[in-house]
Amino acid sequence: MSAYLIVDTKINNPTAYEEYKLRAKPIVEKFGGIYRARGGAMDVQENKLWDPTRIVIIEFPDVQSAQALLDSEEYAPAKLMRQANAECTLFILEGV
Repeated sequence: MSAYLIVDTKINNPTAYEEYKLRAKPIVEKFGGIYRARGGAMDVQENKLWDPTRIVIIEFPDVQSAQALLDSEEYAPAKLMRQANAECTLFILEGV
């Protein structure tokens, strides 16, 4: 069953974050991830619980693949780069 890695990102250092995106993309793809949305325009219709900033949605074959990416040694340096240059809310959502 598909799973979605969903990230809301407030970028604090745009230059460094561009480098993160270049490093992360091939690793994400190696773990079966397909970018479905990546910081596109948003039209927030209702907002009582969450104030989204920049949304990224990555589809994976299953929850295990998404978790494997996040736990991998390959992604660890990119993860540190992301955490140093952005504030994120990140979760894995199981598909239907």
